[in-house]
Order: sequence, then C-alpha cells, then structure tokens
Amino acid sequence: MPHTKDDLPDALYSAAQVRGLDASLIAAGTKGFELMHRAARATWRALVRQWPTANELTVLAGHGNNAGDGYLVAVLARRAGWHVRILAVGDPQRLQGDAALVHAEAVSEGVAVQAWSAHSELRGVVLDALLGTGLTGEVREPYASVIAAINTSGLPVAAVDIPSGLCADTGRLLGAAVRANLTVTFIGLKLGLFIGEAADVVGELVFNDLQADPESFSGAVISARRLTAGNLPRLAARPPTSHKGKFGHVLLIGGDRGFGGAILLSTQSAQRSGAGMVSVATRSEHVSAALARIPEAMVLGTSSANQLMGLLEKVSVLVVGPGLGQAAWGKSLLSAAAHAPLPQVWDADALNMLAEGQVGLPKDCIITPHPGEAARLLGISTAEVQADRPAAAHALSKKYTAVVILKGAGSLIANPDGRLSVCDQGHPAMATAGLGDVLAGLVGALLAQGMQAFDAACLAVWLHANAGAQQGKSGRGLAASDLIPAIRQLLEEQAPCLK
Repeated sequence: MPHTKDDLPDALYSAAQVRGLDASLIAAGTKGFELMHRAARATWRALVRQWPTANELTVLAGHGNNAGDGYLVAVLARRAGWHVRILAVGDPQRLQGDAALVHAEAVSEGVAVQAWSAHSELRGVVLDALLGTGLTGEVREPYASVIAAINTSGLPVAAVDIPSGLCADTGRLLGAAVRANLTVTFIGLKLGLFIGEAADVVGELVFNDLQADPESFSGAVISARRLTAGNLPRLAARPPTSHKGKFGHVLLIGGDRGFGGAILLSTQSAQRSGAGMVSVATRSEHVSAALARIPEAMVLGTSSANQLMGLLEKVSVLVVGPGLGQAAWGKSLLSAAAHAPLPQVWDADALNMLAEGQVGLPKDCIITPHPGEAARLLGISTAEVQADRPAAAHALSKKYTAVVILKGAGSLIANPDGRLSVCDQGHPAMATAGLGDVLAGLVGALLAQGMQAFDAACLAVWLHANAGAQQGKSGRGLAASDLIPAIRQLLEEQAPCLK
C-alpha cells in the first residue's frame, strides 16, 4: 500500500535486508516480474500526482532491476499519451532476467530507446533509473556525467527507489548523486534515505510496500527505527498529589569563564522540561546572571571540586560539559562527576577530555557528541564518522557502554544492546550555537523524571528536532533559547502532565 510522508513505516533496513525482503516475497509466490510491474505503477502514480500537468518524460536507464522499473514507467507514460524517450546508459543487450523482459516490452510498445551521449537532450520530467541500491563504491563514468547532466538540467526529477549515487546504508553521497524532487521507494525503507546527506537529494519521499503481506516481514531483522509521534517513549502522567521530590534533582556542571551562557541554556532547558529541582554549579562570576535568568534554580558558585561533594549526595542526575572548558577548573569538576554513582549526561568539553583519556566514563551515561567530538572519541577523522554514521554510533556505544546521541542531519541514538533510532526531523535554521546545550539539559530532565537512558535520549532528540522545525519556520536567526518553550509545548502534547 502507498504511504504519505506523515505515515511512513518506522522500520528502516539496509540494502541487503531489503533484498532479503524482496527474496522472501518471491519465495512466497509473488514473481519478480510482477513486483517490477507494481513498482512501476507506484512510481507512475506518484509522478503524475507530483506533476499533474506534465506530458513528457525522459528516462535515464542503467543495467539492473532499477532500469527495469524505468522501462515500465516509460510504457505507462506512453500509454497515457505522454512524449517518452529512454536514454540507455550502456548497451541494453546487457540487461538480464526481468529487466531484459521489460526492455523488450518497452520496445514492443513503441517507446523510443536511444543510447545516452554527452549531447543527449533531457526534456520534460526526468526519471532516474540508473543505479539503484546496489551501489557501494564511488560513481564512475559514464554515470557521473549523466548525473551531472540531470542535476544541471533544471528539470523536475524523480528517482526510482533511491537517487542514484546515494548510499542506501549510510546516506553518503558516493562521489555524485542525483538531486531528486521526488523519490519513490519500495518494499522496505532504506536507512540511507534518512541520514547523512540524504536530505539534500531525496526530495519528497513516497513509499509503497508493493502489496507485501506484513506477516511475511514480522520476523525480519531491521537496521534502525525512525522516531515518530506514534512510537515515542512517553512520560507517565502525574498524580494530583505530586511534589517536586518525585521528579528528580538535576545538577548541571559547567560554565567556565567566557562560557557562562552554555550552562545557563542547559539549566533553563532542564527546568522547563519538567525536572523537579534544578541546581547549577558554575563559576562564581556567573551566579548573578544565573539567578536573574533562572530564579527557580539553585546556583552554586564553584571554585573547586571540593565544593561539589555535598551537593553530589543530594541530586539524582548530572549534566556535565556545557561551557566546562578544558582548563584545571573544568578538569577537577569533571573528575568529581566521574566518581559519582549517578546517571549522567556528558556533552561538549566533557567529551573532549574523555577522548584525551583524562577521565573515565561512569556507568549509566548518555553522551551527546557532534561528528567532530565523535571522531576524537573514536580516534578517527570527522570524514570517516560522516561516511558511516550508523557504524560510528554503534562503535561509540560499544566502546563506552553508553547511550550515544550522534548529532547531525538524521541524528542517531545508539544503545549498547544494538538498538538504533533515527530522527529525520529538524530544520536548516538549527545550524546555530547553543542547541546542543539545550538538548543536554532536556535529556537530563527526562532522566530525572524516571525515564530509562535510551528512552530519554530518543524522546529528547525528537522533541528538540521538532521544536527546531517548528521555530525554524521563521527562517534564519533562530536562537537556541527559542526552542525551550516549543519543547515544553511539544512535551505536553506528547505526554500530558495531568490526564
């Protein structure tokens, strides 16, 4: 059945896993030729919905089943009275199996099939049926030139299953990738459509399961799950007799000289996200600003770790790192936190000192690295992290036995038991300082209210991203503090305080 963007399935698969689903459908009695026809019909319907006044189609076809889908879409377009051309990259005689059969069908229907050349003209709607999900290495010629021609044509572009050049497993652009306005994908959603650089090339995403019986997929292994409003972990409603002592006491540690704003953002976020009590340990110079901005917080002006010891015995959750710095003051406070037997959120400079081996990570931690911090924690380059973000998230979770929030486009939440969640929400206006500080405080508040670490991380990332998407509608100039009231509103919508 077809799905709109708002109700896409939450299960995400690797390319190999989707091939396994395809094989299981065929083994259950649905012929591959029939699946190809269903894929073509789904693509054609989506294409017509997207461009209802169009009447011309140029199909760029490669050599695999992806090309077969393209040939069949061309047949449907010709039957509908469109002007249709197929530009074949390479010799169509190399087509095999079902793809060869549908090529013959297109020829018999009178569809013009021409060899691609650098002088070929693209017209109408362009359909990318070049490479599909099997691509793993860099795009080579002549495909790189074809992709460049599509991207510079200025024409509307639809992609069959996945934009050619986008890695189905990692969302990495393999040297070059088609920038589609519409992508129609089948059977199972590919993880790579939601992470990495996918958002730049996928366009509107339409999914069709090709009439697969859900029972046939019930035991299938998945790579990850999308976070959606329907599958989020939720805070329980509060009984009428609730009091502040039931909802945790978060201590936020950070804000060296020159970095006081970061810890105040985290503190405000924790307070507005439902923690029962909030304390902040920061430089004495920041106490007045903290009290003026967040009078509900208890503020400790701290010159040494010794001053933390009594407070560490009274709190339930630590958030460490925003504005902490890496000087002696920050090192001493982080060392004290590392020896506290409490659930903790480590962010920013806490992660940089962890990467340098200056301190060990305690149990029951959530770490929130951006790609650069993740690279330092793993001892690899940022480019290597971005080339395979799921692998990096899993590696971090395993190395540190922690829940990992790997921030970025398509944020990932990895659990040591192997679970992986993906948040594909957000907005480009969120590319501004301070948003990580807001996220860290939010995670701490959810932990304080009794959520398990993985659940707290998943809910926090979704709230943060959707608040950013909501506030980002106003465009550039988004401030991190703009997210805090939006997070509070979204949290109430998802999990009402009182039922």
